[in-house]
Amino acid sequence: MSADLAPEELLIATVAGMLDGLRHVAVGAQSPIPGSAALLARARSGGSLRVSMLGSETHSPFTDGGRELFDCAAQGRIDAFFLGGGQIDGQANINLVGIGDYPNTKVRFPGSFGSAYLYLLVPRVILFREEHTARVLVPKVDFISAPGVSDDDVLRTGGPHALVTGRCVFAFNADKRRFALASVHPGHDADEIREHTGFDYDVPDVVPETQTPNAATLELLRGRVADEVAETYPAFAARVFGAADAA
Repeated sequence: MSADLAPEELLIATVAGMLDGLRHVAVGAQSPIPGSAALLARARSGGSLRVSMLGSETHSPFTDGGRELFDCAAQGRIDAFFLGGGQIDGQANINLVGIGDYPNTKVRFPGSFGSAYLYLLVPRVILFREEHTARVLVPKVDFISAPGVSDDDVLRTGGPHALVTGRCVFAFNADKRRFALASVHPGHDADEIREHTGFDYDVPDVVPETQTPNAATLELLRGRVADEVAETYPAFAARVFGAADAA
């Protein structure tokens, strides 16, 4: 990876590429990298992409927060959303409750909120977690906050599209119900990914390197997107982009 390219910028550009051509992307609270990615995709779309970012006064049309988000998802009006988890397993199940046998969990996470609801409704759910270790990417989550796959008799219009981490990108195969290694970020390799991943996954004969953003994308990201995301995440914008108005 280029010395002047921040790791966050690579992740933002990578996620933004998964949003091209969509109509409406929603972003939950405390999600500066997915939020920046959505704003970057909107900027590249010429404004045709609608972005709803919870926690933002400027980039969200909702006046009643999560309830309106849930209504839009039920009506099929959200094309992509982001979820993470304290644990994520090989079937794309996520755990937002805690580690250990519920309810006697020894470590507590923030809680599931509407994750299960949105996971089943939004067509393109991108799982995102910067930390890529075997303690996060586990063989089986301790608690299923939101299931990555469902039984055939369950009506489901949404589900996992990909998992983006600080080391690589996994694509999810719904038919196989498992991940495949899609690309490895610069400075990492397939052996390292295997060492730090607790679940099994498919690997192509040739593993591509995650594409780095070109000069035009970086200019847009460090200019317009940095200014826009600073409204909601000023500390993030200042740290990553050095946004002048992010103090």
